[in-house]
Amino acid sequence: MLQSSGGSLWNSLTAAGHLSDRFLWGADASVTLGDLVSGSSLGGRLEELRGRSILVATRNQLPAALALIELDGIARRLVLCPPDLPLEHVPVVIATAAVDAVVSDRAAPDAAAPRVGAFVTCSPTIAPAAAERTGRHQTEWILLTSGTTGPPKMVVHTLSSLAGAIKGGMTLAGPAIWGTFYDIRRYGGLQIFLRALLGGASMVLSSAEESTGDFLNRAGAHGVTHISGTPSHWRRTLMSPAAQRIAPQYVRLSGEIADQAILDHLKASYPQARIAHAFASTEAGVAFAVGDGLAGFPASLIGQQGADVEMKVEDGSLRIRSTRTAVRYLGDHGETLAGSDGFVDTGDMVELRADRYYFAGRRGGIINVGGLKVHPEEVEAVINCHPKVRMSLVRTRKNPITGALVVADVVLKTDLDSADGRGVELEREILQVCREALPRHKVPAAISFVPALAVAETGKVVRHNA
Repeated sequence: MLQSSGGSLWNSLTAAGHLSDRFLWGADASVTLGDLVSGSSLGGRLEELRGRSILVATRNQLPAALALIELDGIARRLVLCPPDLPLEHVPVVIATAAVDAVVSDRAAPDAAAPRVGAFVTCSPTIAPAAAERTGRHQTEWILLTSGTTGPPKMVVHTLSSLAGAIKGGMTLAGPAIWGTFYDIRRYGGLQIFLRALLGGASMVLSSAEESTGDFLNRAGAHGVTHISGTPSHWRRTLMSPAAQRIAPQYVRLSGEIADQAILDHLKASYPQARIAHAFASTEAGVAFAVGDGLAGFPASLIGQQGADVEMKVEDGSLRIRSTRTAVRYLGDHGETLAGSDGFVDTGDMVELRADRYYFAGRRGGIINVGGLKVHPEEVEAVINCHPKVRMSLVRTRKNPITGALVVADVVLKTDLDSADGRGVELEREILQVCREALPRHKVPAAISFVPALAVAETGKVVRHNA
């Protein structure tokens, strides 16, 4: 495991050296880490931010990345504000985290934004600045959870807990170059950002304003060797003509269940790459990565006492205890992050089949069909195995008899119009696959072919009920 020298990200980077050879590429600008040695992205105002609770709220990822590098160890608290945070939740975040400074890539604060003690502009242009870089704080990193309808929960990490799963870089013919579809202000993206920095690599940052194809073109132009995203990100990638612009040596999936279909499709598309899928959550941290090409994970990972990560299954739910776990929730959420035994209940349901556990879905996402439970993800995994299916979304439709029915929206690998008008026949084929693999109550009552599925800023498919 890579340790942060002197307790700060900046000290870790300078201790590793070779900063002038390592790049951060944004959509519109780039910098070398060496630029920060004698300069700053914060306009010479680093000392003004020392000891503060800082909301990092930039539109673009590159300024946010530079601010995090400069401010860890300087700030008392860094609050990572994802760009899709609803405006009505910003005052709650500021109050809960006792924010007294904002770092933004805007020239001036928004007139509607709550007033705080200091407003500092962060720029991708590094200006000469003499600053004392010595860290005096073990900075708290505050990440916001996703998937809630109200104000997000705020999770407290340290650099040590965030970097706990990061090992030394892989052996390559040349320097590693990371890319990710994630936003680095979410847990999944932050993990990749830290892997690149602490592993001595460069990194290509995505932008919410560019298409999948545009990002793939940029990633290919910079020679990305390692790249990560959710299964939904990767399904979109495989639908893009630009998918072959990259030739990665390592492909990583996380954030959603990686079914066998997407793993097989990625291996076929990138035969030279090692394909791995990881499990992590904002609260529990990184638990494991699986690189054997199979969905699920070996049952031998459960019950290993004294391991870096201890896992158990209780009431069907995966629970995790490790030093990678977040410290606590910030504010009063009426719940504790971990149980009395130190295990975090992830809420992810798993099922044991032979010598392997498979993810069934989220505990809160179950569809109740006449008193029988259906995990949408389990049905999607079966549908996605059909050779003509790219991705699917299983949801519920109200029914006066059973209370709910299972229905599915399906995206095909080719347009339905170019499939020889086989819509009815394809629906029968897919339903037959479901009948052969699933109990009757889990088989969709109807299938709709759609051109695309909505994917949230988090990279996860948007789930809704009808």
